[in-house]
Amino acid sequence: MEKIEEPFVNLHIVKCSSEPKEPTYVLGIDASKTVQAEKGSLVAILCSNGSIRIYDKETLNVLREVNGHPRLLNGIRFANSCDSVYSASADGTVKRWDARLAGEKPVQLFKGYPSNVFISFDISCNDHVICAGTEKVDDDALLVFWDARINSEALSTTRDPLGAYSEAHSDDVTQVCFHPSNPNMVVTGSTDGLVNVFDISADDEEHALVTTCNSASSVSCVGWSGRDYKQIYCLTHDEGFCWWDLNHLDTEEPITLLNIQDVREIINTKEDNLDYLIGGQYHEKIDKLFVIGGTHTGRIHLMTCTPSGLTPVASLGSGHAATVRSFCWDVRDNALLTGGEDARLVLWKSGAVENTLKDSMKRAFSKHQKVLVDSNNSYKRRKNQ
Repeated sequence: MEKIEEPFVNLHIVKCSSEPKEPTYVLGIDASKTVQAEKGSLVAILCSNGSIRIYDKETLNVLREVNGHPRLLNGIRFANSCDSVYSASADGTVKRWDARLAGEKPVQLFKGYPSNVFISFDISCNDHVICAGTEKVDDDALLVFWDARINSEALSTTRDPLGAYSEAHSDDVTQVCFHPSNPNMVVTGSTDGLVNVFDISADDEEHALVTTCNSASSVSCVGWSGRDYKQIYCLTHDEGFCWWDLNHLDTEEPITLLNIQDVREIINTKEDNLDYLIGGQYHEKIDKLFVIGGTHTGRIHLMTCTPSGLTPVASLGSGHAATVRSFCWDVRDNALLTGGEDARLVLWKSGAVENTLKDSMKRAFSKHQKVLVDSNNSYKRRKNQ
């Protein structure tokens, strides 16, 4: 095992959230990018009942809960420069919330076009632009854009779209991910199997499209990796993995670094099998891309990615009792947050397990192994019906 990967190998549970009043799947997690010494860092989770819960990151205590969308939520993101939380919904809106204030009213409302159903979104690294992807309605699968800059002099808190891209995808736009340092670059994925890279500083959609990669399957996750984030990767709904190098676009070198149709068939783990993939995470300090997957009994597998394939480097157990749906990696303190179908939010760090944790986890696991919720709350399951 490479010494550089020790932070991942030595992850242990240090905190676990208490059981909420209304147990729900944890469908999404994001952590605040800003740190205020007197207030601490925040974590926002997307719940299967359509609510947003805000936690204190270190204690995992619930600070507040928001139920501000009338229909299914499909994404949650913290702003990069403040403690605003953004959420997208099937009601055709994106909303901005102040994570440190209680209340059911958003600070800002971004309205889509009529019939828009948003199933993915992201905000640029400078917090200037929001992009949301829609379900296909009639013949349209759109990428919708808004100006997200905060204007204290604006008379209205409601924003209409700047415009939309309509030609790049032919089916539901399941993923939107802005570049970590270039606010003009965004990668998108769709059930049509295509992964598109755009430079939104261009005058129109045709000139904005930088390249199109084909995963040959419905895309469940996209992201950026590599030095200067010149690589992109995607996961698929049938547990495939693709990895491309954009540095090779203008060369004779092949752009594809790795293409695995079903990761479950080629990964051998010591503890349990790999049942599904959750997402990817590029660790900039050590220049490595990691892929995270798991088992339906709650075990989490971490794999390192190279052009020769995926290699298991760590397996995390005892944190969850059911499928893990989402994670958030904090590079600053090598901390991993995970959430899943057992309604639990777990904080993992390198170091000793908190003394009081084991007994409380045993009690929680004995009460229920899996939260029962409407399967329609899962986008992936809806697409497979």
